[in-house]
Amino acid sequence: MDRYLIKLRAANPTLNEGLKFARYLDEAAEGFFHFMLGNHSEEIIATAFAQPEHDLSFQNVTFAEYDNDIVGMVSGYTAAQHRCSSKQPLKEAAGKNNFRMSIVMVVFAPLMRIIDSISDGDFYLQAVAVDKERRGDGVGSVLMDHIEGRAREAGSTRLSLDVSAKNTGACRFYQGRGMSITSQWPKHIPIPGLRLYRMTKEV
Repeated sequence: MDRYLIKLRAANPTLNEGLKFARYLDEAAEGFFHFMLGNHSEEIIATAFAQPEHDLSFQNVTFAEYDNDIVGMVSGYTAAQHRCSSKQPLKEAAGKNNFRMSIVMVVFAPLMRIIDSISDGDFYLQAVAVDKERRGDGVGSVLMDHIEGRAREAGSTRLSLDVSAKNTGACRFYQGRGMSITSQWPKHIPIPGLRLYRMTKEV
């Protein structure tokens, strides 16, 4: 694939694009959103996606297209945007599944606090995902170039993200982009199968 033929565009607040975003988001999060929201997670996220001023909003999402087909996406926001972000759109979209989401948020409260702790001056990379058949074609690099540019345009001094330690492919990709591990969770008491790296890069 010629990376110069990869086109980037802002997401639109439509159901179809919301569903596409939801699939990419859950894949990047290794199924966490499906676990948190249940079998209707994609529809719930797609409904919230169409609303402004929250972390999962279309406003934070850029799609990559090749030959008029969406082949990847990236989403992110500044620390200031995150602090002002409302959780109401997702709660309303979840409806009866809001109880399940609340339980998961309580059980995983320490983890959620880590993810919510975005330092002043950081631009947080929420998710980047590429269609499996397009991996290795440069789409991920184009999306990362874009998000780093967005970070600089927003006046951020650092790009940050969280990634599962067991996702070795993603860790290698981010390290290849010049990102390094600056902290990990849990710090002292290991939890089998669960370790999260915070990776950062000056921009």
